[in-house]
Amino acid sequence: MNNGSVSASPCYRSAPSATGSLCDYEFEGPSAEDAEAIAELIASCPPLDPNSLYCNLLQATHFSGTCIKAERGGRLDGWISGYRPPDDPEAMFVWQVAVHERARGQGLGATMLDTLFSRPAVVGARRLITTVTPSNGASRCLFAAFARKRRANIDVRPWFDRERHFGGRHESEELISIGPF
Repeated sequence: MNNGSVSASPCYRSAPSATGSLCDYEFEGPSAEDAEAIAELIASCPPLDPNSLYCNLLQATHFSGTCIKAERGGRLDGWISGYRPPDDPEAMFVWQVAVHERARGQGLGATMLDTLFSRPAVVGARRLITTVTPSNGASRCLFAAFARKRRANIDVRPWFDRERHFGGRHESEELISIGPF
């Protein structure tokens, strides 16, 4: 188990809400049957880019070991997609973090990240890498807290440029690298 990892089902104490607490969630890898709900969750979480349903099917099957979903009462409230880059085996790339509006403010994103890093396909990763737009404050806070908790370095640098890579149709993305841990 890597430094800073947590048990497979962490239970952080948070203020109970009308809909329950983090302890009520089930955290597990996705399956093909989850792809449609994943697509709907992502679509409900701007500014996340919606993926094709086929992309979500591939994430939920080919990459199920490096993705995680959070369900409570049979409803999908959280999703993290990611993968281990083939040319960087010590890294875990986090593609998207989605938390349904009804579940925000409880620490679900942080709990999913911690749980993801305890999954067998992710154990051994010494760095988290991701891309985030400069305007996505929620993601920046989530990843900064992840780095602090692990007492890990955080490096931010330009990555994909609005004009050069996105043809002016998408905000630039910065590469965030957290580690080693």
